[in-house]
Amino acid sequence: MKRICLLLAILTVTLSAHSQHKPRPDAFPPLPEAVETKAVTMATSMEEMLSWDRYPTYSVYLQMMEKWANDFPQLCHIDTIGTSVKGRLILSLFIETPSTNNLYRPEFFYSSTIHGDEVTGFVMLLRLIDTLLNGYGNNPQYTNLLNRTRISINPLANPDGTYYLGDNTVQGSVRYNAHHVDLNRNYPNPFVSSKATIEPENEAMINYFDHHLFRLSANLHGGSEVMNYPWDSFTSLQNPHPCADWWIDVCKRFVDTCRTYNNSHFRDVTSSGYIAGGDWYVIHGGRQDYFNYHNNCLELTMEVSTTKTLSSNRLPEYWNFLQHSLVNYIEEIHSLPENNGIANSKVIFYPNPTVGFIHLSHPVFSPIELFGVDGHPLMQFPSGTVTLDLNNLPAGIYLLRYDGNTTKILKQ
Repeated sequence: MKRICLLLAILTVTLSAHSQHKPRPDAFPPLPEAVETKAVTMATSMEEMLSWDRYPTYSVYLQMMEKWANDFPQLCHIDTIGTSVKGRLILSLFIETPSTNNLYRPEFFYSSTIHGDEVTGFVMLLRLIDTLLNGYGNNPQYTNLLNRTRISINPLANPDGTYYLGDNTVQGSVRYNAHHVDLNRNYPNPFVSSKATIEPENEAMINYFDHHLFRLSANLHGGSEVMNYPWDSFTSLQNPHPCADWWIDVCKRFVDTCRTYNNSHFRDVTSSGYIAGGDWYVIHGGRQDYFNYHNNCLELTMEVSTTKTLSSNRLPEYWNFLQHSLVNYIEEIHSLPENNGIANSKVIFYPNPTVGFIHLSHPVFSPIELFGVDGHPLMQFPSGTVTLDLNNLPAGIYLLRYDGNTTKILKQ
């Protein structure tokens, strides 16, 4: 009888274990992958990146970003988000097409490799930049997307972790930054007070978001293949994200498109290919929850490869099934949910204080009037305006009125 009970207990534990999701790669202190068994080939020149089956050295990465900015000066420029602990650059290529009008265009943000050894997304975003820029004017979808959207792409958020053994290889890359801190546990927890020191890479990223109005973003990871939507800090039963239904639709479209090209992917965590972060595993200090809460930016985590450091000869294979989903996800910014807390929020005027220009978070459909503090009318802007030119005004305090609302502006 005891033997039977023991066998039943073992069977119960086994079934219970199989009913659990695959542990998320960032849930525990991870073991480094055996990269020495993989064909990790480095590109030591931009020409060697043309086949997209190599990882760039750090210098080649910088050359690629600079070349795009030089080759497409009317389409993009380089933003320096900040520097790493060791002084490596954290860059973003900001794509903004020329415009003869002042129509509002929402801002989108892609970022990858906050964990330095999760480098598949690094190359995917580099190739995405190349595809969008070279497709402008040739591919109708890309042309239309770029004309309607301001797009910032940060291929490498943790350069010290990726180039841990030196600028010439991603072999031996590590998850952490140079202070041995997990950057995706180091953001201020929006739900619990914390006194943790924010690492320079994250300080720079927070500052970059604060100077933009990104409405949709994604952070590319590796180690699994699954779309991980917020919240990470809670299970969906404890505290569901207000846009959970919209997130599920977005994730389903992403996964279904990938599976059109290769049906084997996005199956190692859930059969659906997507999950609420906390239902997978609760974590705190993640970037996703911080920007959703503090910046009203709808951000999710894309786990895009089951292997963190993918064999370089497999990079074209992954691009083949990911490329259309990555582009289509940017398109989702034009169908944000009505209850997302952004589209229907009170208009934000930024920067405030200003030295010249004031931008609106989204257009209003009434004239905007500017008054002195004495109530004397000074300027009027037509409905739909999203940038106010205050350069000719002297320093002082002014009042903006629109739709029955009043906002105080400080001109320096």
